Amino acid sequence: MKRIFVSDCEGPISKNDNAFELASNFIPNGDSFFANISKYDDVLADILQKPDYSAGSTLRLILPFFKAYGLTDGKMEEFSAKNIILIANSKVTLNYIQKLADSFIVSTSYEHYIKALCKTVEFPFKNTYCTKVSLDKCPITPKEKECLRKTAQEIAQMHLIDIPPNARTIEDFSHQDQAIIQRFDEIFWSVLPKMFVGKFLVDVVTVSGEQKAEAIRDASKRLGVELGDVMYVGDSITDVEAFKLVRANGGLTVSFNGNNYAVKSAEVAVLSESNLVTAVVTELFCKLGEKQTLEVLSSWSIETLTKNNVDEALLKQISTLYPDTLPKVQIVTAKNMESLIKESSAFRKKVRGVAVGRLG
Repeated sequence: MKRIFVSDCEGPISKNDNAFELASNFIPNGDSFFANISKYDDVLADILQKPDYSAGSTLRLILPFFKAYGLTDGKMEEFSAKNIILIANSKVTLNYIQKLADSFIVSTSYEHYIKALCKTVEFPFKNTYCTKVSLDKCPITPKEKECLRKTAQEIAQMHLIDIPPNARTIEDFSHQDQAIIQRFDEIFWSVLPKMFVGKFLVDVVTVSGEQKAEAIRDASKRLGVELGDVMYVGDSITDVEAFKLVRANGGLTVSFNGNNYAVKSAEVAVLSESNLVTAVVTELFCKLGEKQTLEVLSSWSIETLTKNNVDEALLKQISTLYPDTLPKVQIVTAKNMESLIKESSAFRKKVRGVAVGRLG
C-alpha cells in the first residue's frame, strides 16, 4: 500500500520560529512586535474569521516592516542557514521515513528558511510547499521607511491581546483589546495598502490554513494516492485545515508538541524531545493504516511495538534514548483533551522556549 507522509516544519522538525527570530534580530523590540501581530493573526483567523484570511498570515503582515529595517533576501538566507535548530533526531527520522513513504514538508515558513533546512536534513526541496517572497523586488520610499519604523515601535509597545474563552465577536474582548484590534485593522487594511510595500499584503500567499490543505491535495493528486493514505504531522493553528482534510478522509493526524489548536484537531498527541517517535508512528501507519495504528498507539509501549513488528534497530534507538519511560503518545478524546492541551502546551514551551512556544 502506497502512503504519503506530510509534516509541518517548525515544531515537528525544527525548534525554530524563523519569522519570530528574524523580527527579534532585525527589528528593535522585535520579539514583542512579532508576538503582538501573531496574536492579532489568531484573532482574525480563529475568532473574527475575516473573509479570505488564513491563520499564519503574520508572515505576510510583517514583510513591510522587514523591508523598512533593511532586511534583504540575502540577509534572510544567511540568517536562516546559521540559526537552524533541529528537534533531536530529525535528520535520521526524515531519512528513515523517506524509505517508507513519499514524503513532503508543508510549511508556512519563508522559502529562504526551508531551502536552508532541506540542505541541513538532506530533504528534497522539490517536495516542499512554503511561502515564497522576495524582499529585494519591492521598492520602499524614505517616507514609508520612517512611517513603518515608527509604527513597528508602536506595535511593540502594545498590550498583548487577551482572547477570552468562547469569544466569537469583537464585543467579547475588553475595551482596551477592542481598541488594539481596531488600530491593527487601520494599520494593515487602511494605511499599508496605500504604500509601495503594501504589495506584500496582496502578492504574497502564505502557505497556511487552507493553503496547507490545498498542498496536501496537490501532493496526493500528483502521486495518485487517496487522502486516506496520508499521515499529517502539525503543531499549531496553521495546521488546523490540514488536520481537518486528512482526518475527514480517513488519514492519520498527529499533533507533535502541539498547542491548543493542534491538539483539538488531531487524533494523536505526541509529547517528545526526539523525532524518533514520528518515525515509529509513520512506520505503523505505512504498514497498518489509520485505524490499526490508533489501536496500537492506544497501548503505547515497547512491548506493543515489538509485537507489531516495528523495525528492531529503530526500537533499539528509542529504547536506548528512553530506557525508563517512552515519550508520551496518546489518543485524543473528549475526556482527555483539556488535560492534553495543558500538558502539550507546557511541553511545547519546554522544548522550543517560552517565547516561541506561546505563539499560535
